Amino acid sequence: MKKYNVAILGATGAVGKEMLEILGERNFPINELKLLASKKSAGGEVEFKGKKYIIEEATENSFENIDVMLCAAENDISITLSPAAVMAGAVVIDNSSAYRMDENVPLVVPEVNPEDVKKHKGIIANPNCSTIIALTALNELNSYAKINRMIVSTYQAVSGAGINGIKELDKQVKDINEGKEAVANAFQYQIAYNLIPQIGDFDEIGYSQEEMKMQNEGRKILHNPNLKVNCTCIRVPVYRSHSESITIETEKEITVEKARELLNNAEGVKLIDDLQNKKYPMPIESSDQDLIYVGRIRKDISSDNSLVLWCCGDQIRKGAATNAVQIAEVLVKENLI
Repeated sequence: MKKYNVAILGATGAVGKEMLEILGERNFPINELKLLASKKSAGGEVEFKGKKYIIEEATENSFENIDVMLCAAENDISITLSPAAVMAGAVVIDNSSAYRMDENVPLVVPEVNPEDVKKHKGIIANPNCSTIIALTALNELNSYAKINRMIVSTYQAVSGAGINGIKELDKQVKDINEGKEAVANAFQYQIAYNLIPQIGDFDEIGYSQEEMKMQNEGRKILHNPNLKVNCTCIRVPVYRSHSESITIETEKEITVEKARELLNNAEGVKLIDDLQNKKYPMPIESSDQDLIYVGRIRKDISSDNSLVLWCCGDQIRKGAATNAVQIAEVLVKENLI
């Protein structure tokens, strides 16, 4: 089997670390591996498959002979270094939001639109975590009866804010239990024992950046420019795995029974929908794995041709790192690198 030279940019962050772990789990055919991070993190040591690697400082000259670069860095870093990687001959799979809405950059969920990978011009964008989770859950339903409208509420784990979000929840719980004041840095307010109905800045009509991603990215991935989405995003004091309540309106009716049948056979989905035995998706069970758990499927009693469901998925894995590695696997399968 052909092997590839792989670089991870942002290798010391929560998503970068997970990318490395998933490359190993899925036996991605790696020839040489380069782990890149900030100057502050350079010099650290990481073990992968019994071999030790030194973290290198990321510069515009870091990508010689690299075939695939997985980017787990912030927007500004990706904007600076992703083009340099492309110029050096690498295909970039970018987890930041920098290129998601660029018309020349495919935005890909492999279970939904793997064919779009073929359109890449050097960069492929990884969608937002909540978008990946929702569209993986909805793909077969959309194929059966085109979705025209979605009403979504997301309940997003602190892992969505990276390692600092996880550390902040830990520290606040500890401080509160010791009678100390909870100090907020990663989030707008205390997240421990609280919910925050804001992720990203608000626009002029009151929607946050995170909320608009579901519509804008959903339209691009599903090739449906008329898709209407009303989304509310909430940060919750859960470590990993985002949860979403989703109502869909479709061109034709999908019965609950048909929806269960479709979802039971859907790629990337695990159906957990047994209300008699109190079985439904929960973030505590959907963490540390790659399937999107879907359940609580029911008819929308307020509207025709409308269905309601609940889903949960690991934000760091399928919502970020695993999706990126899966895109790389599509590139390999299609001989595009």
